[in-house]
Amino acid sequence: MYGYEITKAVKEASKGKMQLSEAALYPTLHRLEAEGLIETESKLVSGRMRKYYKLTNKGNQESIDQLSILKEAIASLQNVLKYKLSYE
Repeated sequence: MYGYEITKAVKEASKGKMQLSEAALYPTLHRLEAEGLIETESKLVSGRMRKYYKLTNKGNQESIDQLSILKEAIASLQNVLKYKLSYE
């Protein structure tokens, strides 16, 4: 996807609860590219150059790893809340 598509996809996937500004998105994309987690491809579309971003194999694995960490954190939080709620 190119930048605008990414911001639109985040907004749609979160049903409007999350919105990415360009000021937040592009520095993050540049950092991810520098870390080898995404790669870019520029294409001429309707007379304008667009930069498309795609996860690399390393980026795909990192996203899987980070989702796993998030799932563990959510499971831990659920355990803590169940424990605390049972004593109220």
